[in-house]
Amino acid sequence: MSLVLDCSVALAWCFRDEASEAGDALLDDLPELAPLVPALWHLEIGNVLLMAERRGRITSAQLQEHLALLRGLPLETDDEAPARTLPAVLALAGGHRLTAYDAAYLELAVRRGASLATRDSALARAARSVGVKLRQA
Repeated sequence: MSLVLDCSVALAWCFRDEASEAGDALLDDLPELAPLVPALWHLEIGNVLLMAERRGRITSAQLQEHLALLRGLPLETDDEAPARTLPAVLALAGGHRLTAYDAAYLELAVRRGASLATRDSALARAARSVGVKLRQA
């Protein structure tokens, strides 16, 4: 079974103050899990790292190190056009009070029959309610 990887999980591998044993174990297991991400994952990652640099949480050198780590992950980026998935994304977002961004992860997990790794409690609740299995992170 594939695994949809939420941005919140991957960022915990960059910011060690957000790390967890479960998250580190997931990173170790990642090559065997066929991880999937929606296309917006890359923009979300970039935005969080950019904001962290602007706020002085990380240096520009650390930003580049984090990008290198994340670019090295064995990820498959979903190639389904967002315009095609938008109706399902909005239905999930509306039905579970999620942002469209978070619902995009849930839609991908549902469509691909994948489990989901997230640190977002609202997204995890929504995943459970639609029968998507969760992976601790």
